[in-house]
Amino acid sequence: MVARGPLCVGIDPHPGLLSAWDLPLSAAGVERFARTVVEAVGPSVAAVKPQSAFFEVFGSAGIAVLERVLADCRDVGTLSVLDAKRGDIGSTMAAYATAYLTGDGPLAADSLTVSPFLGFGSLAPAVEAALASGRGLFVLALTSNPEGPQVQHAVDESGRTVAATIAAQAAEINVGADPLGSIGLVVGATIGSTDVDLAAVNGPLLAPGLGAQGATAEDLQRVFGDARRNVLATSSRDVLQHGPSVGGLRDAAARVVEQVRAAVGS
Repeated sequence: MVARGPLCVGIDPHPGLLSAWDLPLSAAGVERFARTVVEAVGPSVAAVKPQSAFFEVFGSAGIAVLERVLADCRDVGTLSVLDAKRGDIGSTMAAYATAYLTGDGPLAADSLTVSPFLGFGSLAPAVEAALASGRGLFVLALTSNPEGPQVQHAVDESGRTVAATIAAQAAEINVGADPLGSIGLVVGATIGSTDVDLAAVNGPLLAPGLGAQGATAEDLQRVFGDARRNVLATSSRDVLQHGPSVGGLRDAAARVVEQVRAAVGS
């Protein structure tokens, strides 16, 4: 983030974008799309974020494409955030951790989005795998979808929200880490103000919602306040709409990087 700026480019090959790029709605189309994005922006942005669902929809062929995209990320030296939002318990969570967060397997990523809503403790296998392998997690906490507050703003008997509890548990793991711990949060850039102490998390804050979803670079200041230097803002359509030109994608990413840098002061 220091060297390349606080931007993560989402790789979301949904049907509308494939059509706009004049690509077929197929595993081959998704591969051309995703690998072009990595080629264009991988060497110059902090991270890219493949959305696993858009690959899974094509079955084994799509998963094979995702494997090649993750390999491309390693080859060009950009971090991968695999957006799979995995959440389970026991041996099943351990299997997810093995698949995504250990060794050099075909689906191994630098970080993984996970859901804590079976209880933060259910993430223990993923937390342990991330810490042991030098990888990271982004734990859903304050998401940008309108349905999120029903769960995330619910309060316990002490009056603390679910989101605040998630943040506190991530902070416990990150205590003493310098500059940041391995357990980050997903906090939408469109949520407005929050009373959750995001700076105390001492971890990276993945911030979706920039651009087409309505958030501006200035919203990053309002939402994240003193934690804004820990923000890794995500942008998808604002960059991807400039494809399939490699130069167009690269230039668009560079513009967004500068906007985010100005907003967070990095």
